[in-house]
Amino acid sequence: MAKRENYNELYLFMQVVREGSFTAAAQRLGLAQSGISRSVRDLEDRLGVQLLVRTTRRLSLTQAGEQLYQTTESGFDALDTGLATLAHYRQTPSGTVRINASQHAIEKCLLPKLAIFKQRYPDIRLELMNESRFVDIIAERFDAGVRLGPEVGQGMVAVRITPDMEMAVVGTPDHLRRYGFPQIPADLAAHPCIAYQFADGGLYQWELVLEGKSITHRPEGQWTFSDSYMEAEAARLGLGLAYVPVELVADDLARGTLIRVLQRYSLRMDGLFLYYPHRNVSPALRVVIDTLKI
Repeated sequence: MAKRENYNELYLFMQVVREGSFTAAAQRLGLAQSGISRSVRDLEDRLGVQLLVRTTRRLSLTQAGEQLYQTTESGFDALDTGLATLAHYRQTPSGTVRINASQHAIEKCLLPKLAIFKQRYPDIRLELMNESRFVDIIAERFDAGVRLGPEVGQGMVAVRITPDMEMAVVGTPDHLRRYGFPQIPADLAAHPCIAYQFADGGLYQWELVLEGKSITHRPEGQWTFSDSYMEAEAARLGLGLAYVPVELVADDLARGTLIRVLQRYSLRMDGLFLYYPHRNVSPALRVVIDTLKI
């Protein structure tokens, strides 16, 4: 690869030509005249051509100097234009923001809060990818991810985007007539329960609270899903009890198509958090973060 030119020396040369003297350039830049003169001489030595004709009264350009000045001026002007464009992006965020999240997070939090982007930030493209598994957001080229709780990997920042989430054990009236109403967590053993499976194959052990202490129940039943929405839907079909975020079944509870049991033993979990690498937060991601955080 060809050796890059010393752009600092090119910039000093351009300023000398623009100001008409080493003295004026030094005053404008706040540098020593001797240092600027030495840099321009070094540039001439390296290029192997004379760029400036120096006299006691004035400076003038050689033919080679004139050509280099025009090239340098256009190059730095293009750079200034590019930097001005970046300032525009800073003032008017644009670009693509890719977020990995569950369907629950997208429907209940991201979409309602980010819908204002249609009017407020029309130049931002939002890609909300529905996945329940935890992913390496850097390796899979996401800008951010959403998960329950503030615990994230090293080098990540977590920002709360929802309040704490209340879990609910729910079933249909027919299911409860058949199997009975559980009064304490131990009664769950008599019920077919719908299971949630993590991406690694492990099952979520229902976390409940008994007399101030955390206990768990291993769901036993015919049905296993990897999405809370599917758990809730299976419960609606009478396939067993489900343990899901209460907001997923709020309408069912209001209509009576699902009934909540063991409420006093149900867990309140940390809410949803947006997490992202602490470095290189784009202006577009920054406004997403500011819009979502509570």
